[in-house]
Amino acid sequence: MRGLSTDRTALVTIRGHAFVQNLRRGHYQLGAEADRDCLRLAAAFDELAAVI
Repeated sequence: MRGLSTDRTALVTIRGHAFVQNLRRGHYQLGAEADRDCLRLAAAFDELAAVI
């Protein structure tokens, strides 16, 4: 991948991508109350924003 100048940058990108994929697949309780699967990611980030 171009633009990843350090291993740390790549690691953050890879972990973020894996986290989002796990949210979409329903491996966490975040966004579990969403009406549809397509809204699960948005609901999860709303819950995370409220906590932070």
